[in-house]
Formats: sequence, C-alpha cells, structure tokens
Amino acid sequence: MNTRWKPSVTVAAIIEREGKFLLVEEHTQDGLRLNNPAGHLDPGESPAQACMRETLEETAFHFNPEALVGIYMSRFERTVPGQEAPLDITYLRFAFCGTLGAEVAGQALDEGIVRTLWLSPEEIRACAHLHRSPLLLTCLEDYLVGRRFPLDLVTTDASVHAPLGQR
Repeated sequence: MNTRWKPSVTVAAIIEREGKFLLVEEHTQDGLRLNNPAGHLDPGESPAQACMRETLEETAFHFNPEALVGIYMSRFERTVPGQEAPLDITYLRFAFCGTLGAEVAGQALDEGIVRTLWLSPEEIRACAHLHRSPLLLTCLEDYLVGRRFPLDLVTTDASVHAPLGQR
C-alpha cells in the first residue's frame, strides 16, 4: 500500500508582556497541559491568519503577528485504545510573535481551554513536564535569543483563499 505522509500544520503565538509570556492551560488526553495559544491551520487561511484566529479562540484576545520566529517539526507516537500499532504523528509548526490586542469581552474560550496565564521564562522552563509539546520551550528560547523573520517569508498563494471550483 502506498500512502502519502502528511504532517499536521499548526501555528503558535509567542506573546510577551512585561517579561512574561501568555500561555493556555488545556485539557488533553494526557491531562492538563500548558501550551502557547496554538492550533491547526484551517482551509482557506494563511498561517498568520490561522495564528490570529487561534489566539482569539483560545485567549479571547486579538493578536497581530509581526514576525515569524521559526518553522518547527516534531514527531511522536500516541497509543490508541483498541489499536495494536500506535499513531505516528508529525506536526509542522509556524510560530509567530507579535502584539496582543484588545480582549473580546464575553468571548468563551475554545473547548478544552481551562484558563490563560502569564509566566516568566524561568517558570516555563521549570514546568517542562507540563508542556503539551516540546516545541513550546524551543520556540520560547528562539524568541528570547532574537530570532525574527519577516512575515512575507511565508507566501500564501491567492488560490488558498479562492472557493473550490474557482481556482
């Protein structure tokens, strides 16, 4: 059988305010975990647009991406009850930094998000066992050493935004 390997494309927001970083605490299959505001790329959106949407959904704050911190890849296995072989999962993450905008009063957080919290780099490093992904810390460290790339490094062709049948 010939199957094509397809990593899951995700985005993450690295948001700093007064030396602390905005994280979300969320329910996962492995219990409560910490992560950047992050999620999957949806059809019809660029990675930067996905990051804006995911940040709003998970934190109730608008987010304006200003730079790409990096593009990251991670892989892990997840056991599935009733399946003999574990799932082989690969994520391709686009991490953006930028400014936090206004809070949307009354906006509910995404399903599974318990709360948002602001942590210092030291606090984030100290709770690595609670990170949803090892990329949380990798992205943070890259941000702290000043890694920034222009947003136009990632080009989204107009065909992505066009309705099916109009490409």
